[in-house]
Amino acid sequence: MKKIIFLGWLVLFLPAMVFAQEKIEAPVWNVGDKWMFDREGPMEVIGNDAHSYSVKFSGGIFPKDESGIAIFERSTLNVKYILEGNKRKEYRSARKKIPNFPLTLGKKWKDVYQKGGIVVIHHQNYDIHETFQVVGWEDIDVRAGKFKATKLKYVIQIIYQGPGYTNMLESRASYWYSPVVKNFVKCQYEKGYSEGIDNKGTREDWQLVSYALKK
Repeated sequence: MKKIIFLGWLVLFLPAMVFAQEKIEAPVWNVGDKWMFDREGPMEVIGNDAHSYSVKFSGGIFPKDESGIAIFERSTLNVKYILEGNKRKEYRSARKKIPNFPLTLGKKWKDVYQKGGIVVIHHQNYDIHETFQVVGWEDIDVRAGKFKATKLKYVIQIIYQGPGYTNMLESRASYWYSPVVKNFVKCQYEKGYSEGIDNKGTREDWQLVSYALKK
């Protein structure tokens, strides 16, 4: 009887255990792959080579209210460059290293970069510290459908200094990535989220509306 109960437990929980331990490699994107989001899109793959993908984006997928063409590294899907005309400019801004393949449960990574802005009445540079972590799998229901997605927690800290003081602003968000979709399907920002000391970096939650993947 105990053996039957144990086997039943394995049948019930083994698929979840395998999924939780699964290593997710970087997806293969093809020219023409496209994702439409309700606030942060669309994204469309318009070129590729042995090392990278060229992706047209709009709606502020990266910095808020920006559009253009981004160059993604094939092996990690880190954003390496933004095109300015025909020239590549190194990308040093929010979420350069998301999602950072391969993904495994518990994986944690960081990034640091510097920006400029107005603090009180002075223009100065301030440091941005980002932390990412894979925390598990969840079933997600969005406008594009239902997907099993891996959840990433994201923390952004803005650290700036003035005469005799140091301040830090911290914001948090969650992202859900679906291997079936080959992209994120949902993002949820915690209350008060901001990517800038001037509050111009506030964001709204978004989700995947539709997608089309080429063979």
